[in-house]
Amino acid sequence: MGALAVVALIGRMVVLFALLLLVPLAFALAEHDPAEGAFLAAAGITLAAGLAMSLATRRFRRELQPRDGFLLVGLTWVTLPLFGALPLWLAIPGLSVTDAYFEATSAFTATGATVLTGLDALPLSVNVWRCFMSFVGGLGIIILAVAILPLLGVGGSQLYKTEMTGPMKDQKLTPRIADTARAIWLVYGLLALGCFLAYRMAGMSWADAFMHMCTTVSLGGFSSHDASFGHWNSPAIEGVAIVFMLLSGVNLVLYFVAWRGRTLAPLWRNAEIQAFVGVLAGTIALITVYLWAGGAYPTLPESLRHAAFHVVSIATTTGYAAYDYAQWPLFAPLLMILLGCFATCAGSTGGGIKMIRMLLLLKQSRRELIRIVHPNAVTPVVLGGMAVGDRVMQSVIAYMMMYGASLVTLTMVLLFSGLDVVTAFTAVLACVNNIGPGLGEVGPAVNYQGLTGFQTWVCTFAMLLGRLELLAVLVLFTSSFWRK
Repeated sequence: MGALAVVALIGRMVVLFALLLLVPLAFALAEHDPAEGAFLAAAGITLAAGLAMSLATRRFRRELQPRDGFLLVGLTWVTLPLFGALPLWLAIPGLSVTDAYFEATSAFTATGATVLTGLDALPLSVNVWRCFMSFVGGLGIIILAVAILPLLGVGGSQLYKTEMTGPMKDQKLTPRIADTARAIWLVYGLLALGCFLAYRMAGMSWADAFMHMCTTVSLGGFSSHDASFGHWNSPAIEGVAIVFMLLSGVNLVLYFVAWRGRTLAPLWRNAEIQAFVGVLAGTIALITVYLWAGGAYPTLPESLRHAAFHVVSIATTTGYAAYDYAQWPLFAPLLMILLGCFATCAGSTGGGIKMIRMLLLLKQSRRELIRIVHPNAVTPVVLGGMAVGDRVMQSVIAYMMMYGASLVTLTMVLLFSGLDVVTAFTAVLACVNNIGPGLGEVGPAVNYQGLTGFQTWVCTFAMLLGRLELLAVLVLFTSSFWRK
């Protein structure tokens, strides 16, 4: 009965999703582009499927139990890319089902990995749909549903905890989960509006400003041009991107807290934000000097421009490129990709393990070193002036164990399939951490198009695994989850 109740709710989600297809359809109708029929057909099929699922299971609707929340989130993130892929498959000649699903999953998980080339020649509506999926998926379709559809009858608390990133998920802004989700989406929407207007003023067209706004605030990284930000070669546009990628890499909850308290103290006093800014500033300085001293660019300002844009882009898991940074000495691009594993803050739209987990691990390591010397010393882990409970630390350590095991396992699978070690390792890092481009055969100057079907499905699974923070997916594969 629980599974049928979940299917009933997914049916209603699919109906909501069909309405989102009106956005690219409006662009298609306005431009009279050849993808009109594809979006009309996709919207009709999606709506019919959602209604059929909802009506067939309507008598099984009930309040969700905690385990149902995990199942709903997992199935939603598997199902919606299927319908998101439908218009891509219908509109792009020769696109396989595997590649269409990969592209849609990459959009929803705000990864930014693509299998498409010739983006400049695609119908405008197709590029809009790719970018708009990133915008919706960036903060989570589940949170959107909890925010605007409280009549779903969903156990909002379970969904909120499953969908939000980071180890501390019990902090609510408001007494009701739906109000909390609405507050987060309000912050997200205001960031999006500011980003959209800033891109337009910096020189983008209205359509490009909309699409790149979608993939900047979601830290998704999709572009409507094959050259990504190299298409403009504009310091002003790159500057706007840097500002809003940084803003989107911060815990969105803290913006609401700062606004409600009419003070910026919650932001500049936050230990995670301090580490986020400090690590990025230090890395930008290091790579700037490294590139200039190595002769990659003739002047220090030019080295700073390229280092700042690409460090922020990769570290925040956005994945934009203004230059083929794979041509830099290997130290620089590999360092940027490793930063993407942890640099963004919990509660942001970024991927990776989050800065707060890295801080807690470092503090736990320090505590263990102290215990070696002073076995009887009481040394609690303290973050932001507050002691962190053992339950949170256990969760962080378990997460990191599964994270490491997932990276190793998926890399070995790709190596077994025939990929070289650089491509396999960086593809897994880029997909699990939702960064997008890797190195080697999946570098910024190429894409994931050259992978086999099997390799593409492995990377697709890696994106879903990373977006839902590993445990929310892996728990579905345990026997205890299905045992009554």
